Amino acid sequence: MNVDRLVFRIAGLFVLASLLLSQLHSMYWLWFTAFVGINMFQASFTGFCPMAILLKRVGIETGCAFK
Repeated sequence: MNVDRLVFRIAGLFVLASLLLSQLHSMYWLWFTAFVGINMFQASFTGFCPMAILLKRVGIETGCAFK
């Protein structure tokens, strides 16, 4: 498992969890979904991803997307 795969897995989990919470708790959870989407969009241009940086510091090996 490398950083690239974990970033996509965690982002997908965050999106699904926030969508579920928006239906069960409050519609304001959709703001978290928007934050994750915006962050993924900007990371595709800049290569800057806070989750990738965190995973690298933990010691997970990097893939080709977030070197």
